[in-house]
Amino acid sequence: MIGVAPQATEATVHIITGGISPAFLKTFAQAHEAAGYDLVLVGYTSQSAEGFQVASFAAAHTERLGYLIAHRPGFIQPTLAARKIATFDNLHQGQIAVHIIAGVSDAEQRMDGDFQPKDIRYRRAAEYLSVMRRVWTEPGPFDHKGEFYAFEGVRSDVQPLQQPYPPLFFGGSSEGALAMGAEHCDVFAIFGEPLAETAERIADFRKRAAVFGRTPQFNMSIRPILGETEAEAWQKADEILAQVNAELGRHAGRAASDESGRRILEAAARGDVHDTRLWTALAKAYGAQGNTTCLVGTAEQVADAMLEYYRLGIGGFLLRGFDPLGDVTAYGRELIPRIRAGAAEIDAAAGGTPDA
Repeated sequence: MIGVAPQATEATVHIITGGISPAFLKTFAQAHEAAGYDLVLVGYTSQSAEGFQVASFAAAHTERLGYLIAHRPGFIQPTLAARKIATFDNLHQGQIAVHIIAGVSDAEQRMDGDFQPKDIRYRRAAEYLSVMRRVWTEPGPFDHKGEFYAFEGVRSDVQPLQQPYPPLFFGGSSEGALAMGAEHCDVFAIFGEPLAETAERIADFRKRAAVFGRTPQFNMSIRPILGETEAEAWQKADEILAQVNAELGRHAGRAASDESGRRILEAAARGDVHDTRLWTALAKAYGAQGNTTCLVGTAEQVADAMLEYYRLGIGGFLLRGFDPLGDVTAYGRELIPRIRAGAAEIDAAAGGTPDA
């Protein structure tokens, strides 16, 4: 992830399936640091390696790179989670942010023994975050009795290094997700959508967060496809789509699994390209699962397109390519410097950093 406002650039250091290669993890983390990323996302699935340990290992082999660790409330107590996050924050000198997720699907949650439907999981997550924030911010012991949790005499000897606590990210478009995030989270992470829809989402969430006296920041996940020329970039995009369709075994798109995916598929139904560079054909093939919307063009063109989102209030971008190591290096050389320079020019012309 790169942050261009007060935030940064992100990337993914997912351990999604299969085993772990410590040597590759070390190389991968160091490549992101060398490329100028601020945070890397450590993903979570119900069969993947444990994210805090993955991040801790990677942090031991980097100097300034931060780790955005995906965390699912409900599997450990919020009091323990608060101490766990604060411990990492101190041991690795503020190199942590936390991405709150309520689960990809009911079926996957059941793999870890969680049989609650998503609407209840979001209510539980909101209470979970309320308790964690109290652990981090209240000086003395406190009691809590809620719908899902009850505690007596809660206190923690370890407090976060980052004050008042590490940034809390979340994503989602359901009412439950938005209610939880508006009250408790600092950064709303969204997938790439057309500019008009993105502006609407930002405005809507700002209103929701304002009810709680909060000023949120925004982050966008996007997959850049770069070429030396625009034609070369679009040729790459076509080749990627052909490979994906061959792997899926069909050309028809799959159904979206959540509200965010539904929004993206609605855009894809209107056309494969939006606002000149936003390409949704890959999202259509995948059923808009994960970050599958792309920006296609030369590095200059893609940076310009990303800066249009910055003008709307997107303060950071999570960038993920198709060639894990090669794209990280290319983004660091060609794309990230242009984004940061362009954001600085926009800020200077506006007389300061916009509220992102």
